[in-house]
Amino acid sequence: MGWEPVRRTRAFEDVIAQIERRIADDGLTVGDRLPGERQLAEQLQVSRASVREAMRVLETLGVISSQAGRGPDAGAVLTSRPAGALADLLRLHVGLSSLSMREVAETRMMIEQWAVRHAAGRASPAHLERLREAIGRMERAATPEEFVLHDAEFHLTVAELSGNRLLAATMQALRATVRTYAVRAVRRLGTTDLLMDDHRKIYEAIETGDPEAAATAIAGHLARAYPGDGPS
Repeated sequence: MGWEPVRRTRAFEDVIAQIERRIADDGLTVGDRLPGERQLAEQLQVSRASVREAMRVLETLGVISSQAGRGPDAGAVLTSRPAGALADLLRLHVGLSSLSMREVAETRMMIEQWAVRHAAGRASPAHLERLREAIGRMERAATPEEFVLHDAEFHLTVAELSGNRLLAATMQALRATVRTYAVRAVRRLGTTDLLMDDHRKIYEAIETGDPEAAATAIAGHLARAYPGDGPS
């Protein structure tokens, strides 16, 4: 069986589902390599951003390990067989769509304050570079949709830095659920300047290893993004 074009709304979820199917149908084992990002995007007829988002979920769950390189060395290596983990994650994505925005905002506040406290001081140079790159892409974003895409990358990197894979996977699900709301929030503010200031404060606290400053910065940022929907 070959790769099939993705047709549903959340393309990255279909990418995950197809990868899970190929692992099962083709009998892929630990150590086997998946196609590279560009090749997958072409075969599945989705954007490379959708493939990249799917790969981050799989890596967070410990299913694959990203590998740099070109040609035969491109792509990611299977590090474990997923069993039901991916199906469970997809059900989480669907189930979260019925939650109120207040519930999502309160959950994000709890998760991200915990995550950023644990991220402060433990970030490697590579992680700090990923955070800086996300900030740079937010600064250059031409549309609210593009800004939110890179904002998600920043927050997911912070979640990964916490060292808790379940927390990072939950954040991935939450971000997908509130993406439309996040775009509306950027439009409501009319500018990204204050949001950018928030991200720089979060980054500085992580870089300098100040967990309380990091938690305060993330709380202020979420309060700005969710006015009236945050914890009461």
